[in-house]
Parts: sequence; structure tokens; C-alpha cells
Amino acid sequence: MATSEHTSKQFEADLEGIRSHVLQMGGLVEAQLGAAIDGLASGADEPISRVIDNERRVNGNEKEIDDAIVHVVARRQPAASDLRLIMGVSKIVTDLERIGDEAEKIARMARQIYGRGALSIPRSIDVRQTGEKASMMLRRVLDAMARLDTAEAERIIAEDKLIDTEFRAIVRQLITFMMEDPRTISTALDIMWAAKAIERIGDHAKNIAEQVIYIANGTDVRHGGSASETEKDAP
Repeated sequence: MATSEHTSKQFEADLEGIRSHVLQMGGLVEAQLGAAIDGLASGADEPISRVIDNERRVNGNEKEIDDAIVHVVARRQPAASDLRLIMGVSKIVTDLERIGDEAEKIARMARQIYGRGALSIPRSIDVRQTGEKASMMLRRVLDAMARLDTAEAERIIAEDKLIDTEFRAIVRQLITFMMEDPRTISTALDIMWAAKAIERIGDHAKNIAEQVIYIANGTDVRHGGSASETEKDAP
């Protein structure tokens, strides 16, 4: 009995360690995104360089968590809700790493834009505002993950459509500027790539929200399910 109890406590400690590591990785990725958006708005080299330099840390976190997951599965052979947690966390880590990639892309686009002494793009194209909305989505979904808050996760899924709408508006404006003044083409294309990266970050935040719901109650909402549904055999 003592051995069984010890094994159970160790398993819980392993799962909590993975969960904590994922939240730490999420905090790093959130900081990466914030610095990338600041660099895009200001052209300051410090946040841009920080994002590019820290990308290796994001990748390192992904590998460490993946290794921990493999270790737990191999040694503990989890079942039911524990296995669901591990599967969901594994997918969340992948989305966090990809958000890190998109943040680095934004930083590199900012470096190109300001490096060429870019022509001014009218303020009506507020990529920063859209980027801040995506950053807030990421912050909220990490909090929802920590609390397994399915109601908040559902709200985040719905809000991804707003990011998509703003991205399309930015593209339309950029096309207009390129047509009116060909000198803006290079800068406008870089801004478009940065805006696309922000749109993809919204998609990844939505993916994480879907996994929060899956972890909490076993419902797969990727294809129209509802968070209020639960698996019949879920413990």
C-alpha cells in the first residue's frame, strides 16, 4: 500500500512539474510576443534583438517538456483523465513553440522595415493594435489553462474571428497604399507578413483554448463541439 501511495504521489508531482513548465514556457512566449510588437511599433533594436536571441530558449523549453512527457508516459502508463491531460499539454506546447516562431518572424520583419529607413505607412494601419489583441488572447488562454476555465476558453475561441477580420482589413489597406505609391511596396509587404504572423498567433491561441476544453472535460471542440459536452466514460 505504501509503495502504491508513493507511486501515486510521484506521478502527481511529475504531472504538476510538466504543467508548471508549460506555464513558464507560456510566460516566455508571451514576453517574446510583447517585445516583438514593441519592436515593430518603435523600431527599437533592443526588443527586436531580444526576441531573436531568445528563440532558442523557447525551442529548448519545448524539447524539455516533450522529454518529460515521454518519461511520464513510459514509466507511469497514465490512463483516462491523466492521459488526456498529457495529450492536451503536448499539443499546447507545440502551439506555444509556433507562437514563438511567429514572434521571431515579426521581429525580423521589424528589423527589415527599419533597416531600410522605411517610408512612413499611414497610422490607419494599426498592426500594433491587432498584435496587442493577439497578445491579450495568449495571456488569457494561459490563465484559462492554469484554471481549466472552459467558459473563458470558449470566449477566446470566438474572439479569434476578430483577429481574422482585422487582418483582412490591414491587407486591403496595404494593397491600396502599394497601388497608390509603388515606393511603399517593400515596406508594405513586410508589414503584411508581420500582420499574417499576428493572425496566426490568434489561431494558435484558439488551438490552445480548444485543448483546455479537451483537458477539462474530454470534449473535442475543433469541429463544432460544445464545451458543455462531456465524454460518457470520462472519470
